[in-house]
Amino acid sequence: MGNNSAVLIPTEHEEQREFVSWFRKTFKTVKIFAIPNGGSRNKIEAVKLKAEGVTSGVPDIYIPAWKLWVEMKRIKNSSLTKEQKEWRDYLISIGDSWLCCKGCEAAKEAVQNFIAKKKKIYYH
Repeated sequence: MGNNSAVLIPTEHEEQREFVSWFRKTFKTVKIFAIPNGGSRNKIEAVKLKAEGVTSGVPDIYIPAWKLWVEMKRIKNSSLTKEQKEWRDYLISIGDSWLCCKGCEAAKEAVQNFIAKKKKIYYH
């Protein structure tokens, strides 16, 4: 018999949802929000959103009080796009902090390290 117990890798959505939930419970007075730049959309909606300022490559999450951007990735088989690298470089150049985290647990650890060290940490 073959091994049919393949390990399911959570989606980026699932990882981000768990991270945001943890963050809001852990840092109750610190605001966090998602930037809905990804996802499947019909052509008309995509054109409208682009006209409104939706831009490819912008990180998934922003924490304004800390000037911290978080790019969430799946644990496996994920990498930054050219546009995401350009945004990373731009955000760092203007003095913001930026994290790339493969999964919820990595994001939790990165944020805790960020707070503990009070300096920019770059993952990836």
